[in-house]
Amino acid sequence: MNKLNLDKQESEFLNKAVTHWEEEHLIDAEVAQNLRNSYEVKGFDWMRLAKYSFWIALICGAIAVGSLIINDVVINWLKNLYYTPDVVISILSAVMAAVSFFFGRRWEKKYPEKIFSNEAIIFTGVLFTACCIAFLGKTLDNGSGHFSLLFLLSVFVYGFLAWRMDSRLIWLFALVSLGSWFGTETGYQTRWSYYFLGMNYPLRFVLFGLVLVLSCFVLKKQKWMERFWELTYVVGLLYLFMSLWLLSIFGNLGSIDHWWHIRQISLFYWGIISAVVAGCFLLYGLKTRDVIAREFGITFLLIFIYTKYFEYFWDHTNKTLFFAILGASFWLIGRKAERIWNFKSRRNQPQEA
Repeated sequence: MNKLNLDKQESEFLNKAVTHWEEEHLIDAEVAQNLRNSYEVKGFDWMRLAKYSFWIALICGAIAVGSLIINDVVINWLKNLYYTPDVVISILSAVMAAVSFFFGRRWEKKYPEKIFSNEAIIFTGVLFTACCIAFLGKTLDNGSGHFSLLFLLSVFVYGFLAWRMDSRLIWLFALVSLGSWFGTETGYQTRWSYYFLGMNYPLRFVLFGLVLVLSCFVLKKQKWMERFWELTYVVGLLYLFMSLWLLSIFGNLGSIDHWWHIRQISLFYWGIISAVVAGCFLLYGLKTRDVIAREFGITFLLIFIYTKYFEYFWDHTNKTLFFAILGASFWLIGRKAERIWNFKSRRNQPQEA
């Protein structure tokens, strides 16, 4: 029988649970011992080491390439490459991307346990795909400056590849390309002015993040979305809350110059709106046991609070007093949550005859 590998905290929790069941005579000693023998504390996290090692390898490889480019021979070769037609570079990049995806997919089936090395190969294919699309855009460029269409093309290319190869890594790049297309397209439609329908970039991406999050709930039951749902949900919330954070600082102002000449206190309502949104996601996550919504809510609620503190009170408030008030506030929240938890625990206990 294969034993379940658990970390230390999970193992201690199960030990307490099994002991409690045994003491309450819900299970006998033999069953309790069999349960204890069915799991073990896992040792060193080799998967995490492998993950970080491959990322470090990719970074070192990029540095090595950068160092190589400094070489005079390589610089002269790049000068000759500059005159290579864009369509040729696009085709060569497409071929390299296809080769990377082919071997990445093949080795995923042959060596499924080599998760990170396979992803590194697929990531290489993603980079070559981006290079292919970029030089294809240069080939077809008519001087209009409508390069947001390249990002839109990337969305469909990465989306198809992610669906065909069942790859969340490629799907992540499709979502990044989708956000890039939205930002550049709204900029192009307004001739790169500060506002689009009266919204600056942070406010636009607040709506973009909301639409992406709502789309997750609409498409949640779709079979093709099962593999990518959680990643899409996380990226949508990241778009939403990062934009809210920027909005709480800059408000709906279009330029830094304008922002420098106003009092920060005049933008306080954007901070309140951001905190309310974070609080709503926190309550929703607690109520529905949505861990992702809960973690985003509490994390960015704290970020919003600290941001406002540094903006308004850092130079004028006693630090001891501020953190004492902040600590007391979260202590009261903890006490309230503890009472709710105790109430639900007592309600779920079987009534004695």
